[in-house]
Amino acid sequence: MARLILSETNLHEKIKSKVGGGHQDVIDEVVHAISHNDVVVVGMGQNPFCRSAKKNLDSSGVEYQYLEYGSYFSQWKPRLALKMWSGWATLPMIFVKGSLIGGNHELARLLSTGELSNI
Repeated sequence: MARLILSETNLHEKIKSKVGGGHQDVIDEVVHAISHNDVVVVGMGQNPFCRSAKKNLDSSGVEYQYLEYGSYFSQWKPRLALKMWSGWATLPMIFVKGSLIGGNHELARLLSTGELSNI
């Protein structure tokens, strides 16, 4: 299912340069991590779901790279850019072999069914 994205033709000329280009360095960092690691967790400090995802991966013996972007009151703009880029509105964002699988709940389901045991 394709997600709808506002067409560039529906953007006023004066804001086109502001849409889609913010925090490209953060997006590039995540893309790089995804291309070099089987499992990548994108999270933030103080978030219990991010902590739980890391704990679940650690206890399952799955190696992963963790990227952290601020906490509740810091670095919200880079996190927003990642959410807009991925289409996933919450953290953590978990990527397996280049694909976004979702967040902590989706990870727990995949771990419980053994779908991540061969990574």
